[in-house]
Amino acid sequence: MVLFAPEGLALWRSPLSRAIHRNRSQAHHRFFQLATVTPAGLPANRTVVFRGFVDQTNRLKMITDRRSEKIDHLTQNNRAEIAWYFTKTREQFRLAGSVETVTDQDVMSVFSEERRRTWQNISDNARLQFVWPDPAIARTSDLGKFSPPAPDPDYPVDNFVLLVFHPMQVDHLELRGNPQNRWLYRQNEVGIWQKLAVNP
Repeated sequence: MVLFAPEGLALWRSPLSRAIHRNRSQAHHRFFQLATVTPAGLPANRTVVFRGFVDQTNRLKMITDRRSEKIDHLTQNNRAEIAWYFTKTREQFRLAGSVETVTDQDVMSVFSEERRRTWQNISDNARLQFVWPDPAIARTSDLGKFSPPAPDPDYPVDNFVLLVFHPMQVDHLELRGNPQNRWLYRQNEVGIWQKLAVNP
């Protein structure tokens, strides 16, 4: 049976929000894996921190450093996939979609103010990492470079990039029970979300 979502939040948002809430006692519940594609066509995967949804939408927020490899990947190909496993409730969500990068240059972006708010909401230690030496080069012996002056907590530094994930398909698997439960959520040609129960 196929169900359709009305305008607004997608059908998968409620199960995902419920999983986040029910697993909030687990420190790692905010971490998921983000896979991108390198310019050579190879997969690249890393763990990132979920920074919430953009307002009351279906878009997920992450942050990164403009100097990171994932920015090069997303510039060449903005398709990506999230794999998110919740240990307490034994649920997996796989979200396929595209990633929009919001930098200091994107002042006309609808997400420009969201970038600033996200910067203001992260910790002092997280902000400090954006003014550390360039990542993925030979380690500096000058450890003082890892203790620079604290950046302005109100205005993001140039290296701070907001990543906005736009889901196009969601695969939700519950590993409890026998048989397990699995649902696929897809958008149709006019952007309406459909839900289909499938075999696990």
